[in-house]
Amino acid sequence: MSSKKNIYRVVLSGMFLAIAMVLPLLTGQIPQIGKALSPMHIPVFLCGFFCGPWYGLAVGFIAPLLRGLIFGMPVLFPSGVIMAFELATYGCVSGLLYRLFPKKIVYIYVTLICSMLIGRVVWGVASAIVYGITKAGFGWQAFLAGAFINAIPGIILHIVLIPVIVIALRKYTAKE
Repeated sequence: MSSKKNIYRVVLSGMFLAIAMVLPLLTGQIPQIGKALSPMHIPVFLCGFFCGPWYGLAVGFIAPLLRGLIFGMPVLFPSGVIMAFELATYGCVSGLLYRLFPKKIVYIYVTLICSMLIGRVVWGVASAIVYGITKAGFGWQAFLAGAFINAIPGIILHIVLIPVIVIALRKYTAKE
């Protein structure tokens, strides 16, 4: 039984990774919209919810690096490296919290919002380290702008869309 479950999670993780590769192509013609909506984040969060923290961490870390190698976006350094740590955090924290909290709708939102906040802090720390190494400036204003102000459209999209998908898929998988 455990072996079947692991195979199921590996296959699902592969699907979420594939979606993370393709989903940004929907907004690829207008990079500003893609950056604002953060479409690559959606499958990473879902992987954390459905496959668990370690699969979410792996898919989150691999997705921006692989996408950068294949499509050239995000640029591998510094953006891809920073995103790898951010998305790995999203996948891991969403998977951990979803397992810890009761399976009520309100906790899906709590899990998502906590994951988003922790992931943005990791993004800020990774940015400060990477930009510190490259001697580029990264201060509080850059952190607040990048993590929250410029990310408002993506935050809204994720808060609206991800819980709906989790609830729908949870109902579907419960019938099997």
